[in-house]
Amino acid sequence: MVTRWLITGGCGFLGRSLIKNLLDEGGHSIRVVDSLKVGTRKDLADVCSFIETPSGEVKTEITSEETVELIVGDICDAALANNVCRGIDVCVHLAANTGVAPSVAEPMMDCETNVLGTLNYLEAARFNHLKRFVFASSGAPAGEVQPPIHEELPPHPVSPYGASKLAGEGYCSAYYRTFGVETVCLRFGNVYGPLSGKKDSVIAKFIKQAINGEPLEIYGDGTQTRDFIYIDDLIKAVRQAVSVQSIGGEVFQIASNRETTVLEMVKILEPLLEKYGLGDLRIVYGEKRQGDVMRNFSDTTKAKNLLGWTCEHGLTDGLLKTVDWFCVKNRVQKV
Repeated sequence: MVTRWLITGGCGFLGRSLIKNLLDEGGHSIRVVDSLKVGTRKDLADVCSFIETPSGEVKTEITSEETVELIVGDICDAALANNVCRGIDVCVHLAANTGVAPSVAEPMMDCETNVLGTLNYLEAARFNHLKRFVFASSGAPAGEVQPPIHEELPPHPVSPYGASKLAGEGYCSAYYRTFGVETVCLRFGNVYGPLSGKKDSVIAKFIKQAINGEPLEIYGDGTQTRDFIYIDDLIKAVRQAVSVQSIGGEVFQIASNRETTVLEMVKILEPLLEKYGLGDLRIVYGEKRQGDVMRNFSDTTKAKNLLGWTCEHGLTDGLLKTVDWFCVKNRVQKV
C-alpha cells in the first residue's frame, strides 16, 4: 500500500533525512511544502529528484509512487495548507522557526510561524481526513526543570520558542480530543548528523568552525548539558509515530536519555577532527544566551513502551559519521 506523505519544511535537515529514508525503502509518494527561507531546491536535489508544482496548481493526487513533489509556500498560508493536504495520508509537520535565539529576537514572528502555521495544518488535516499528523516539538516546552524531562512534568517554558512549541502541542491535543485528528507530538532532543550543513545548533556549528579554522564559540561556561540524538534514531521515531496504532494525542520525548555537557561533547569531537588535521581546537566563551536552560536531557521510557523505540547510536559513533560527512562535503582530506 502506497503511503502519501506531506512533509512541511521538507528541504531542511530533518525533512531531507526523512525523504531519503522513505525513498530508500520505496513505495511512498511525497509532497513537500517549504518556503525556501533556509533549505533550497539544491538541498532537496542532493537527496532526490523532484518535480515542482506552482502553489496555485496543486492537484488532489500526487503524480505517482516514489515521486517527490515540491510546492514553495509559507505555512502561514491557510488556503495553501488545505490544498496541499488533499489526497494525503500522513502529515509530518517539521516547518517552524527553530531555535531559542531567533524567538528571543522576534517573538511575534516565532508565534505566527509556530502557532498559526501549525494550526493551519491541523485544520487542513481535519478537513482532509488525514490518518496521522506528526508534530515536531522540542524539550523547550518543559523549560528550566530538574532533568530528566518526561512527558508528565508541568511545562514552564523559558523562551518564546518553548512557549510556541507548547502551544502547538496544546492544539494537537485539542484536535485529537475534539475532532479526532490522530496527532502525535515528538519532543526532539538536540539533533545532529549528515545533511546538517545549514544547522546552527552546537555540533554542526563547532564542526563548521573547525573546518574554517575558527575558534569554537561556547555560550556560557560549557557546563550546560544537552541530550544529543543522531538523525537516524530520530527518523526511526518519526516512522514509528506514523505506523504504531492507538497513540493519538500522545507526546513523546525522543532523545538519547543521556546527559552530556557541551565541554564533554567537545572532548569526544576533538580526536575525530584530528583525523582530518583539525584537532588543534581553540575555545572562546561568550555570554550565556537569553532563554537557554542549563540542564536538558530526557527520560525516553514512554517512547520505549508505547512506540517500541529506543536510541541506538552512541555519541561517539554519531559524531564520527557527522564529522566524516562534513569533511567529505568540504573536501577536507584525512591526514
